[in-house]
Amino acid sequence: MSNKRAQIRAEIRNTRKNLSNNQQIIAAQSLKMNFIQHLKSENTTNSKHIAIYLSNDGELDTSLLIKELWNLNHAVYLPIIHPFNGANLLFQRYEKNSPMRANRYGILEPKLNCSQICPLPALDYLLMPLVAFDKQGNRLGMGGGFYDRTLARLHEQNWQKPQLIGLAHECQLVDALPIESWDVPLKTIITPDKTYCW
Repeated sequence: MSNKRAQIRAEIRNTRKNLSNNQQIIAAQSLKMNFIQHLKSENTTNSKHIAIYLSNDGELDTSLLIKELWNLNHAVYLPIIHPFNGANLLFQRYEKNSPMRANRYGILEPKLNCSQICPLPALDYLLMPLVAFDKQGNRLGMGGGFYDRTLARLHEQNWQKPQLIGLAHECQLVDALPIESWDVPLKTIITPDKTYCW
């Protein structure tokens, strides 16, 4: 099964990286509109705690959405690799002037400030990157397992918050993914073209 997952991961990453700059710009604009519409559909008018990520490796560009969330006075958080348990993630407040550093993968994250960490159950939404997803809401990540390990305990407890939402290009949709026991399925995935809900 791991070979099949690796094959899908390589194919979709290659497809995603081949999107043109213009396609990425249009996708980023559509993502912003689709997620804001999703918030409105849930009658979310007050400020929310929303974790998101900085795009990498051809991922759907989140920069326009982050700016819009700031404009709407939502609190934005980014994942940082846990300083003591490097297999898990923490989520730290991200503002326009936040000091940043590159993590071991070369991805920018806020410099650790324990006073700015948001406990996972206090987040309202967790917007997650993914490499591929299928028509049942299953998600295939980059292979590091950071999100699956971070969410494992909450998954066992049938939590209500945060709402997990995957962000992806439409070209990342496949018919079916090979699933492992540790995979955390998603109830919502937003692409530039539509919102999938299960």
